[in-house]
Amino acid sequence: MDQSDHDATDAELAVLQVLWERGSATIRQLADALYPGGSTAQYATVQKLLERLQAKGCARRDRRPWPHVFSATVDRDDLIGRRLRAVAEKLCGGSLTPLLTHLISVERLSPREREELRAFLDGRCPKPGPDEARP
Repeated sequence: MDQSDHDATDAELAVLQVLWERGSATIRQLADALYPGGSTAQYATVQKLLERLQAKGCARRDRRPWPHVFSATVDRDDLIGRRLRAVAEKLCGGSLTPLLTHLISVERLSPREREELRAFLDGRCPKPGPDEARP
């Protein structure tokens, strides 16, 4: 399946957000979460969005219980990664470095966030050897 097959529109993303938060939900639960006090038309909209997400392979329906229960089949981190890669390809010649440095330079990170980022980088990046210069 093509990478674009798993991408989601903003409306589909809203449904996925609820599924990621809850783990699974019925159409009614999703409609109530997305459109509190919503109408029949909004219920139908959620139903259509779920059909599209299923066709893309981003959601699945469990038909055993009644009403049917839906869950996300695409991981939030995987979707974030694909979208960031697509932006990097379009804007930065495929390099994530300009994208990441821009985000860090324009968004003020809290001390805790900076520490989490440092810990992440220390764990993910290989340590320089004795002959390599440290930045």
